[in-house]
Amino acid sequence: MTAKILDGKTLAAKLRAGLADRVTARLAAGLSRPGLATVLVGSDPASETYVRNKRKSSEEVGMASFGHELSIDISQAELLELIAELNKRADIHGILVQLPLPKHIDAMAVQSAIVVSKDVDCLHPENIGYLAQKGRQPRFVPCTPAGIMRILEEAGVELAGASAVVLGRSNIVGMPVALLLTKADATVTIAHSRTRELATVCRKADVLVAAVGNPALVRGDWVKPGAVVIDVGVNRIEDKAAKRGNRLVGDVAFNEVAEVAAAITPVPGGVGPMTIAMLLANTLHAAELADS
Repeated sequence: MTAKILDGKTLAAKLRAGLADRVTARLAAGLSRPGLATVLVGSDPASETYVRNKRKSSEEVGMASFGHELSIDISQAELLELIAELNKRADIHGILVQLPLPKHIDAMAVQSAIVVSKDVDCLHPENIGYLAQKGRQPRFVPCTPAGIMRILEEAGVELAGASAVVLGRSNIVGMPVALLLTKADATVTIAHSRTRELATVCRKADVLVAAVGNPALVRGDWVKPGAVVIDVGVNRIEDKAAKRGNRLVGDVAFNEVAEVAAAITPVPGGVGPMTIAMLLANTLHAAELADS
């Protein structure tokens, strides 16, 4: 293996420690405790784990955590009513609705119902619009893309003038990280399932971000020697040798790509921990905005 491992877990721990210090200082100054409300609809095991980790992390840095676990049969009107209540509460500075939602609920309607000043996941169209416009500063940056940019910054990756390929075009990761890379003066290509000669496109990247949810899609011969590879994928595959009978892998064939790339994020321990750290940073920022 030749690639440098970009350790998101260690970096996230460092960021959380800094956030805890800022929360402590905030409380000592007589200001409000930042509060994060999480909303989980249904009982999907992966979503339950994600929400549990977010709540635990928020409490560890001194923030207030408000969990709302709802039946999968809840109506859209009832969910929107809860969002309206959370919007009004002064002790809640950030609202996160865990995705995916059941098919009978319009996720975009729910995301748009969160007041923009509490949209710490940055999925409201107004906040995304600010991110997309040149010269505009969004209130918040989407958590996973923000984590990716922080990893690249910490690693000293020069983005200005670099060729960046984003594999995936979701509203949560692909599109916003492409916007952030563009703002950093990279030349960005967004690739996806309809891209012709996908491997050839990826091979041109100085920085490759894989975010499609397809296990080990990116092979060693898809990667330009010396490229920086950010693996956003979180895929659970069967592995009878593993304790639980399965294991987590990314969208990148790690062992193959690590022989070619200059640097790579692992799965787990790469982008995932950074996503939660940036969620907490956004929640603290929301509390600070509420003070002004």
